[in-house]
Amino acid sequence: MEQKYVIELHKATKFYGEGEAKTFALQGVDLQVAHGEFLAVMGPSGSGKSTTMNIIGCLDTPSSGNYLFEGVDVGALSRDQRALLRRNYIGFIFQGFNLLGKTTAVENVELPLLYRGFNAEQRYEMAMEALRSVGLESVANHTPAELSGGQQQRVAIARAIATKPIVLLADEPTGNLDTAKSIEIMELLQSFNREKGITIIMVTHEMEMAKYASRTVHFRDGGIDEGYEKKVPL
Repeated sequence: MEQKYVIELHKATKFYGEGEAKTFALQGVDLQVAHGEFLAVMGPSGSGKSTTMNIIGCLDTPSSGNYLFEGVDVGALSRDQRALLRRNYIGFIFQGFNLLGKTTAVENVELPLLYRGFNAEQRYEMAMEALRSVGLESVANHTPAELSGGQQQRVAIARAIATKPIVLLADEPTGNLDTAKSIEIMELLQSFNREKGITIIMVTHEMEMAKYASRTVHFRDGGIDEGYEKKVPL
């Protein structure tokens, strides 16, 4: 039976240091994300949203509490097992694109497929399929320097979805783009969510971008502001 929630945080805390130097980044966060949901995460710097995303992306672990991915307690996994979970089930999109400058678009998209063990022919076919899905098949052999900012972000999205992840984590995906390109990227993400059923969790500072999500949570002082959705309906 499929889990109702793909992501579950139960009383998750994260602290650094000991004694009087102990500092809490998260303080007992409870969060559930359903399959196929598009969640926007907002909040000021230092509110805990980035720490939460790092935990969800298996880049960090909570100091206490539990993180479940598809019902599996991630905290009980080894470092290698968490790396496999991240590699096989989670895609990442970053504000800065993070493309390799001297390689072509298709080669950039192939990179995570290389780590998954696909052969050269499989990698190329899967990468081209991903580029087609973002409308960039015609520039597959162009380097990032030959692409606009919006096109570079589309390549980054293609790279993130090439492995067919269950969850897509997007960290300020429109932060380096103008309004028109930002809308294009958000419409693209929204289409992947609605048509492919990919669960998306997106950090953003922009309310206009958050409106593309089906739900918004707001972090403040290491926790979720439970009244936020009532105060600011989307």
